[in-house]
Amino acid sequence: MSLAKGMLNTPYTVNYVNTEHEDIRDFLFTLGCYPGEKVTIISKLASNYIINIKNARYSIDEDLAKAIMI
Repeated sequence: MSLAKGMLNTPYTVNYVNTEHEDIRDFLFTLGCYPGEKVTIISKLASNYIINIKNARYSIDEDLAKAIMI
């Protein structure tokens, strides 16, 4: 399932990043979003997601949330 379908304040483990675009994969990797890492959705506002990875908060759009498979 993708992170976009996840529930708020529930920790998930990233299984893989489902995208063919290398730049998106590299961007998520720089945030610390790679297989085995824990990610939590803090809030959803419209198509923006506030996520917590390694005690840091990031804002991502729905396309990125759909690429993160949990």
